Formats: sequence, C-alpha cells, structure tokens
Amino acid sequence: MMVQKTTELYRGKAKTVYNTTDENLLILHFRNDTSAFDGERIEQLDRKGMINNKFNFFIMQKLEQAGIPTQVESLLADDEVLVKKLAMIPVECVVRNYAAGSLVRRLGVTEGIALSPATFELFLKNDALHDPMVNESLAESFGWATAEQLAEMKRLTFKANEVLQKLFDDAGMLLVDFKLEFGVFNGQVVLGDEFSPDGCRLWDKATRKKLDKDRFRQGLGGVVEAYEEVANRLGVNLA
Repeated sequence: MMVQKTTELYRGKAKTVYNTTDENLLILHFRNDTSAFDGERIEQLDRKGMINNKFNFFIMQKLEQAGIPTQVESLLADDEVLVKKLAMIPVECVVRNYAAGSLVRRLGVTEGIALSPATFELFLKNDALHDPMVNESLAESFGWATAEQLAEMKRLTFKANEVLQKLFDDAGMLLVDFKLEFGVFNGQVVLGDEFSPDGCRLWDKATRKKLDKDRFRQGLGGVVEAYEEVANRLGVNLA
C-alpha cells in the first residue's frame, strides 16, 4: 500500500512536515517561502520549493552513495519528498571552508579567506535565541546529544564536506560553508532536514559571485535564478 499523507506535524520557515500512514515515515513539503533573520523577513519566490526539493534529493543521493546515511526515501512530487521519521538532535553542525557570514562578524576577519583546515562549529537550534553557538560539553550537559552522537555527527559532517567540496568544485563553484542537521533512527545517527542553497554558501569559483541565500539576505536579487544556476551546473534535473 502506498504511504498516504495525514496530519500536519510541523510547519517550519520554508518546509511543512506531515505525518503519514506509516509511523516511521514523514513527508516534507518544500514551500516557496524564503526567510531571513530568524524568520523576521519572509517572501514568496516562485519555483523555489521545487528547486530546493529536487536539489536536496540530488545531494542526499550523492551523500548516500558516499556512505553517509540520510533520511531520504523517495521523491514524491516536484515539491515533496518521503523521509524517515528521525528523533532530531537540536544542534546544527557547521563547516566553513572560507570565511563568511557570522564568522566574519564575530572575529572581524576578511570575507573570503580560505580556512585550512576547515572549521567545525555547533549551534543550538533556537530562533528565539538566534541559534547561539555551543560546544560538545554544553550539548552533553543539557542532554541534547551524547558524546558518541556528537563524534559521529562531526565525522559525517567532515565526510560530507569532502564529497560536496569536490562536487561543487568540479562544477566551478566554491563551497564556502554549510550547516547539517542530524537525528536518530533505530539508534543510528542519520542526516536529516535538507541540503540546499538555503543552508549553505556557494560562490562562483572565478568571479566569487554569490549563488545562495545571501542574495536574499543582502538584497542582491536573482535568488531563484542563482539557485537554478547551481542546480543546472550540477546536473540536477529540474524538469
């Protein structure tokens, strides 16, 4: 029997999560909503939900092939994907290959300098507190994750960086930084949420043109066009 969508479980800033007739599976609906500054600014951008859904499915398949377990099961529609129901860990993993965003603001360093080795940071998922930076000690003490889970999250994040840096580099882009979220399924740490230009920074290798959500945050325009360009360069089928 095909899995059917039932009740709405959660509505995030850009996705709606639905329960299904299978208690172990959920449906993610990628909306056209685009938000910045912890949801203070939201706009509708035509085709964005479809692009991010197909982009995310493409990337998750690449990561699965590289041995990184993900929650993705199958593509259901232009803007919907079937996923495993994870017990989400409320800590985001951030890898930075180049200085940008909050790192530049916090440390006063020059945007675009290469970071070698890449940095790794943890942030608590909490919009009201603007996703504060935390560390392994805090995550363990507050019970957000165990030491073993944190170590596995870090290992998988760096593995993803290795795979994705090459993927984007081959397509003429720099993977500046990105965030990943993980959850637990049957006792295993599994990559969840999404990987799209909403949650990473991508620059053209030659010109350093921004091809990600910074175009929205910084009022540069051409957001959907940039997302489409990234997808097309990678060979994501948007038809």
